[in-house]
Formats: sequence, C-alpha cells, structure tokens
Amino acid sequence: MRQPRRTSRRRAWTVLTLPAVLCVLAACSGGPASGSGAPAAAPSASPTPSGPPGTLFDAFRYSGPDDPSLTTNGWEVRNGAGSPGIKDTWSSAGAGFPSDPTAQGGRVLQLQASTDGTKQGTRQVEVQSTGTDLFTGTYAARIHLSDKPTSGRNGDHVVQTFFPISSAEASANYSELDHEYLPNGGWGSVGPRLDNVSWYKADPPDRVSHTAKQHLEGWHMMMITAVNGKVTYSLDGKELFTSSGKYVPREKMDIHFSNWFIDLPFTGGSRTWNMKVNWFYYKAGEAVSQAEVQKTVDGFYSAGTNYINTVPKS
Repeated sequence: MRQPRRTSRRRAWTVLTLPAVLCVLAACSGGPASGSGAPAAAPSASPTPSGPPGTLFDAFRYSGPDDPSLTTNGWEVRNGAGSPGIKDTWSSAGAGFPSDPTAQGGRVLQLQASTDGTKQGTRQVEVQSTGTDLFTGTYAARIHLSDKPTSGRNGDHVVQTFFPISSAEASANYSELDHEYLPNGGWGSVGPRLDNVSWYKADPPDRVSHTAKQHLEGWHMMMITAVNGKVTYSLDGKELFTSSGKYVPREKMDIHFSNWFIDLPFTGGSRTWNMKVNWFYYKAGEAVSQAEVQKTVDGFYSAGTNYINTVPKS
C-alpha cells in the first residue's frame, strides 16, 4: 500500500491548455505523443450531446496529448512538478493514443513510464479528468496491466493505478478510492500485488485497504461501486474488497490514470513500462454489474459513440 501524497495534485499540475488553444487557432489536429505509435491523422473524439442520463463514457479516440478535444472533453495530461513517486518527473510525452488490435475498437490511451534509474532519466505519466462531478455510482475501466517492462531489465517498483480522488488533499471531506497494481511490490513488500485502498484523510493517512497477491499481466475490467454507504472494488466481476463507515466518498472527485515509480532501486540501462486504458465508464448514483457495464459499452462502440457526458453539473 502506498504512502500518503505530500503535494497537492491540483497545484502540482501544468495543464496543456495553451498548446490546445494554439492548435485550435492553427486549425490542426495535434500530433501523437513521442513514441506512442499513434497514426498522425487519427480521428478525435467529439462530444455526444445526448445519451443515457448520468453517464460518462470515453473510448479515448484522440490524436495526442495536445488534441483540443482532449481538453474539451475534460481531460488533463500531467506535466512537471509534484508527487508521488520520483518528484517533478511527470511528462506529457508519456501519454499517447495508439492503435492496438487487442483493444475493443482498436485504440487505447497509453501511459508509458520510463527510467534509467536516475531522476534525470525518469519519466512518469498521468491523465486525469477535471470538474467531472463524479461522486457515488459505478466507475469502470478496461485496463491492460504489465508484469514486466516492454524493454529493459525488470525489477522496478512501478505503480499502475486507476482511482477517483478529491481535487484538493486539504479538503475537509477528502475522498479517494484506489486500484493500484504493483507487479514488483514496493515499500518493503513483495509483488505482484493489487492494493485496494479507501481513504478518509490523506495527511496524516487514515485509510483501510486490502491486498490481492496475483499476477495481472493483460486486460482486466476494474470496477469501483460506491452506493448506499458502501464501496466495493472488483476485478473482472470478482469482488475483492468493501469499505464502509467513514471510508466512503464524501465529496465529488476526478478520475485519474497513472503510471509511476515508487523509487529507483537500480541504475544501468533504460526500461519502459506501459499501462493501457481501453475505455472509461461512469454511471452516477447506481450500482451497475460488470455484465451491464460491458453491454452498455458494447452499445456505444456499435453506435460509433466515442464520448458521452450526461452527468449533471453541480
């Protein structure tokens, strides 16, 4: 289980709004992230004005981290300062939207973290939603986790994670719900392990957690349901952990996808770790089964719907 964050994520972000604005003015579509393998002329996602009420869905059909539609649809790519992990090594260059024949619809959000064992040679990556008004309900994502790097020596203490979290750590109603996969362990633990953590307070840390020790290389549907005073974490339809009492959401949250390093255990040679997100789905205020989530997502793909947001604004 990870350590508490010490730097506010909101203050630590450099939002890629200026490149997006410049891109709009230049009437361009935005190029793919370096090394992402995304096609240069990939179609962008476009907002869907209507659909099932209280629903957010994104198939991540963007051309790159500078695509104006990414900002329009409420996403930010982290760049620069802050924690956790190797401080101040967050880079938008690690985010891309390449083709992937193993993904539903053939496209993914790719989060590519890399290191050579030095801070100067380390790149962490994170993509988050902003102002999305996500609170109780069902959070689901199809995510590809990695047990080993795509290149270089294995052994890094890498964290591949999907979580909703309050926009400010100092909030009196701080809320955070984590799916965190550590293929090689970390903080003195041995991997592989999937940690599920429900937070009441970030600092000093007040949380409850559960660990499942298993290899998770490949695609998985990761879900969090938060309804009726209970949070339930599940993986591929199997319930892993529940929390209740004070360990439930108390305010609206943003969703984060992140690939980062706990520490730098060895130097000598570069290695690259990939985490991929096929799609994200949220249903406000309701517990939705895995089967119903997949049925709804299948319907969006069949209809050619790449993005929809009918979640009521506060």
